[in-house]
Amino acid sequence: MFMPVGTQATVKTLTPEETDALGAQIILGNTYHLYLRPGHDTVRELGGLHRFQGWKKPILTDSGGFQVFSLSDINTIEEEGVTFQSHIDGSRHLFTPERVMEIERALGADIIMAFDQCPPGQSSRELATEAYERTLRWLDRCRTRFAQLPGEDPEGPVQTLFPIVQGGVHPELRVASARGTLQAGDWDGIAIGGLSVGEPKPAMHAMLEALQPELPERMPRYLMGVGYPDDLLEAIARGVDMFDCVAPTRNGRNGAVWIAAEGQVNIKGQRFRLDAGPLDPECDCYTCRNYTRAYLRHLFVAGEALSMRLLSIHNLRFLVRLAERAREEIIAGSYASWSRAWLERYHSARART
Repeated sequence: MFMPVGTQATVKTLTPEETDALGAQIILGNTYHLYLRPGHDTVRELGGLHRFQGWKKPILTDSGGFQVFSLSDINTIEEEGVTFQSHIDGSRHLFTPERVMEIERALGADIIMAFDQCPPGQSSRELATEAYERTLRWLDRCRTRFAQLPGEDPEGPVQTLFPIVQGGVHPELRVASARGTLQAGDWDGIAIGGLSVGEPKPAMHAMLEALQPELPERMPRYLMGVGYPDDLLEAIARGVDMFDCVAPTRNGRNGAVWIAAEGQVNIKGQRFRLDAGPLDPECDCYTCRNYTRAYLRHLFVAGEALSMRLLSIHNLRFLVRLAERAREEIIAGSYASWSRAWLERYHSARART
């Protein structure tokens, strides 16, 4: 399952109805950004994220940990939590595991993430050990506070808490983190964090392979922040079920699109100037059913906002449909051969463009 990212309570440039039409089953909200603006208390007073943004399906909120730790020059990490400076007005704030649970409960998502320490992609063994051990200690505090807080809306969704596995690019630390996480509780799902943050792809694959036998098959596995087509299929082959990434909409806003037979291309290329064909003949999205490559190129080159919307619609549907197809192939018992052929075609197309 691919989950579109709605950082500011919106999937950028799309309406909730358009996102729903793509086949999206869950969308994400960002705790860090929503805490700073408009504020979790405001969202709670307005009925929670579902009512606030008009989305009727499930919502997942991350803990804000990645954003807080990515502001490495303006944060202070201690056992109590992380003190950070707002990127909006410079004000200082403290995120503790307990505080994050209070914020996420108030936002009212269906799935909320535990607060974790996310180290850089190729952290030393010492730093990766510190991060996963602290994440486990914080998980215990998250679980305790989560259990103390009632859901904000008795008629709203029953919220569930997902823990996050850390450990950097060290297989033995990943395994230790997973085992400690599973010993800490009976979870409805589990997230794999701290990957796709600068480490080489073979390292990410190795971490997923190390975790695959450790995580129960009944438990959905969520690989955080990963969503390029080839990464998605490689991770599914290693047991991952859920994905999110800002790439589909970010790429769309910059003219980059995924096409099954051509890889990633940029619509502003001269070769599209007189191309009257659909963006991707194999795609069933609104954009591909209604507009030509030449028109989409014109919109983008002219700086029209519609180009960002139409290209984002295509990229999101491309990933949602790719995950749907992967599920179909798994059920049919043909995933290995299908994904191998798909990836060979995709990579050969990228090499030509």
